[in-house]
Formats: sequence, structure tokens, C-alpha cells
Amino acid sequence: MRKLAPYVHAFNVTDLQSSVLRMSSWALCALIKREGYEPVLQMTCRDRNRLALQADLLGAWALGIENVLALTGDYPTLGDHPGARPVFDLDSVQLLAAIQALNEGKDLAGNELAGSTDFFAGAVVNPGVEPLGPHILKMRLKVQMGAKFFQTQAVYDPDAFLRFVREVEDLKVPILVGIIPLKSARMARFMNENIAGIHVPEGVIAEMERAKTKEERKEVSTEICARIIRKVKPYCQGIHLMPMGWEDLVPGILELAGI
Repeated sequence: MRKLAPYVHAFNVTDLQSSVLRMSSWALCALIKREGYEPVLQMTCRDRNRLALQADLLGAWALGIENVLALTGDYPTLGDHPGARPVFDLDSVQLLAAIQALNEGKDLAGNELAGSTDFFAGAVVNPGVEPLGPHILKMRLKVQMGAKFFQTQAVYDPDAFLRFVREVEDLKVPILVGIIPLKSARMARFMNENIAGIHVPEGVIAEMERAKTKEERKEVSTEICARIIRKVKPYCQGIHLMPMGWEDLVPGILELAGI
């Protein structure tokens, strides 16, 4: 984290991503704040009801955490505790409404609080999903519920992202484009087959296929990421890099992308 701090504005802290057990996201955010860096608290609705979600939000605010990304969350059967019981009392839109209520000095039941929060709330959007229309409608609803920024699913097709941006440019809301460095051609094909809204073009897969060693794959992956960033940079307000264990690539990607 300390090595990456000079290159980034904030650190995204996932909330049991893919339903795999990890440290509490608000606890890690508090540690990041203690180090003097800016965290983005991801909060999912999978494991907590509306009482617990609001309690954690109030606790996060008390610890100095200001940025929150509201998500519905992955189903527990995808993770390492498949027998865990899901909650899903709220969804991401309702969680945004809860955050907005806390910012106005009320809880989700309408009760007045002794004070108010001032969270900078965000949400996620998938610019590559088909059909795109219903997804854009939900994005507009999230803006109505207080979303001030959006992070996208991983983008590998800049032209598809540009078509999406043209559909939502009237919202005037910052969009951070998701970028995941590819580790192999096999990873690219897996995402094409299993993750809705992600499309890795065949040309990109072929580039990864020609890289035989790990170092070659890292080099090619860095070039692909930088190329995508250069193409989308005029149409977005930021980049959300998800290095997935290849954090050492981040400085090189940003330098090659001209950021």
C-alpha cells in the first residue's frame, strides 16, 4: 500500500469479494486512514440487515471514513462458506437511500438522529452488459438515490464503453473505468464465458496467448491495460485498477498510459 500511495488517489476496500472470508472492510479502511491515505469503503447487502448496515455506516463515519461504494453483493454459494445464509434485506439502491437518509440526519425508518453524516456515496455499473437499457435505468435510479460516482465492471472494449458513455452523459456523474490486468489467455476466456458484461476481444486474447512466460505475460498485460486507459481517458473521470495480486504492475501501467 505504501509503495502504491504515490500513484493513486484512494484505495478501494472490498467487502468479502466473491463471498470469500476476509478482514472486515470498515476495519481495513480505518487502518488505511490511520496511515494517512484515502479509502473507499465497499459495503454489500449480502450479510447484514438494514439495522446492521446502518450501524456499520455510523461506525465508519465515526472512524473518519467518508467514501462508500454501495453494492448488493455476491451470493454466498460462490465463496468459501457456501453454507452461509444470505440476508439481502436491502439491495444496492436501497442501501444508497439509507446512506442518503443518514446524510440528512435520519435513519431508514425516518427517526431523527443526533447528528448527520456526509458520506460521498458511489455505486457500480456494467457498461458491457446486454441488454444495456435496463442497466442504464437502474443507474439513473441510483443517481436519484444519491450516487455521486460510479465504478464500472472491467472494460476491455473501449468502443463499447464509448457507446455506453453517450447514453448516460446527461447524468453528469463521474465514472471510474474498471481495469483488471489479464494474467493469461485462459483468464480472458474464463471471464468471457462466466462474467456477464465482460467481453475480452479475440485480438487481446491472442496477444496474451503469444506471451509464454510470466514476465512476458506481465509485460503484455501492462501494455494492454495502458492502451485501454489511453483510449477511455477522454471519456471518463478516473480509473479503477484491480490488479488481483499483480500490484507491482500499477506504476508501469499508469506511466505507460500517461497518467
